[in-house]
Amino acid sequence: MAITVTDPLPINRAEEILTPKALAFVEELHNRFAGTRNELLAARSAKRQRVADTGKLDFLPETRDVRDGDWKVAPAPAALQDRRVEMTGPASPAKMAINALNSGAKVWLADLEDASTPTWGNVIDAILNLRDAAQGTLSFTSDEGKEYKLRTDAPLAVVVARPRGWHMQEKHLLINGEPAVGALVDFGLHFFHVAKQLVLNGQGPYYYLPKMESHLEARLWNDVFVFAQDFLGLHQGTIRATVLIETIPAAFEMDEILYELRDHASGLNAGRWDYLFSIIKYFRDAGEEFVLPDRASVAMTAPFMRAYTELLVKTCHRRGAFAMGGMAAVIPNRRHPEVTAAAFEKVRADKTREANDGFDGSWVAHPDLVSTCREVFDSVLGDKPNQVDRQRPEVSVTAAELLDVSSAEGQVTEAGLRLNLYVAVAYTAVWLSGNGAVAIHNLMEDAATAEISRSQVWQQIRNKSVLADTGNTVTKDLVERILGEETERLRTEVGDEAFSRYYQPASDLIADICLSDGYTDFLTTPAYELVG
Repeated sequence: MAITVTDPLPINRAEEILTPKALAFVEELHNRFAGTRNELLAARSAKRQRVADTGKLDFLPETRDVRDGDWKVAPAPAALQDRRVEMTGPASPAKMAINALNSGAKVWLADLEDASTPTWGNVIDAILNLRDAAQGTLSFTSDEGKEYKLRTDAPLAVVVARPRGWHMQEKHLLINGEPAVGALVDFGLHFFHVAKQLVLNGQGPYYYLPKMESHLEARLWNDVFVFAQDFLGLHQGTIRATVLIETIPAAFEMDEILYELRDHASGLNAGRWDYLFSIIKYFRDAGEEFVLPDRASVAMTAPFMRAYTELLVKTCHRRGAFAMGGMAAVIPNRRHPEVTAAAFEKVRADKTREANDGFDGSWVAHPDLVSTCREVFDSVLGDKPNQVDRQRPEVSVTAAELLDVSSAEGQVTEAGLRLNLYVAVAYTAVWLSGNGAVAIHNLMEDAATAEISRSQVWQQIRNKSVLADTGNTVTKDLVERILGEETERLRTEVGDEAFSRYYQPASDLIADICLSDGYTDFLTTPAYELVG
């Protein structure tokens, strides 16, 4: 075996997951598929550069037959027919996993990606919790003696696990001396330990696939699924995958992505925050017309966001797949009930728009939002489990409409710049501490928030954006000054020990990537080097 585990016991019971057979399976996945993954990552960069040079992105002429063809994805299994409310959150620690499973949501997106810091301990703990959950044995007792157990009075949420994106490495597993592909580690360990039990439970190994930029990346996942099912002797099609359309190039390949995964596809999701991040990243040097206003002012009703969600619903339903809505990140604040009530009304309005547009369900980040989302979709779906039969033939979306960023209402302000820097540091600091789901200003944030925030700052510097509220031009000097002020503000909020251990390194990292002449594709890549 040419696989090396740098830390074989990061947590208690790790040996139950890092077994020789499980590691051999991960090694086989890596040896078979890592080369293609590396080629596809290189292709991302080459395509991005072509788009930057031409300022154009369009539907692929070479796949027109797929878009025009009359085909559908495989029928959904019974366990995934009704997805009207999906709870999202990390699969570690066990307490959060139990709360998600018990939340009353139809589905739990068990996240090993943006809502989870991929420390080695977190990765193994997540797989262990998901295995225990599948076996019905997951439990937790707090230091205060409070017990958390899986409920028996109502169905548990169906688990859909989200592995890391193709770009991430796993430095704690070395294969032939090189870090393993994070996505294959997450998928491989989960599938090996949990797949057969899930089938016995009447469900299956279900996945959310993040960060893809092309149908060729979907084809690679499909190849992984075919091999994995053969390896464990499972029927082809046992795996089902929902793809997050959270990059702008993927928005031009929705049909093609579903087609590549058609025997394993379950649907597409409108990953709205990462989608905005991707637009900034992809067109960061394409001029002022691609500079978004303050992050908080970009609504889902903006024309380019409407084009994206309308196309997603139409594409999914035409192909017999589910269209899943975006995140409601609000968390209740018991000290300010009026703030919570107002936020919940915004969530209700957002979910009402999605349900009326034809989405089959949507995401929430806190158990208290499950009932709100369910009520909205109940009012539209009634007794039906979904509305895939709503075809939306009236929708017609052009490339220009998907790229019409300049139509977004709002301004670039110093208040927005300041908030971006505060949030980027605050989130990154907590991420470095090992927690990828972070409560900031009554919102449950994940890595997408920090990615948008720091990317907007970089883009505004490059474009010398003029701030509407102060008249100042965004320069490196201005950003450096405001970052220093916001970092000092955080020092007063968190205390000296936490500040020196996490917040100062986070501020230094944000400074490096915002003030650098080159653009860092993913914040989590350099941040990963700072965690254990």
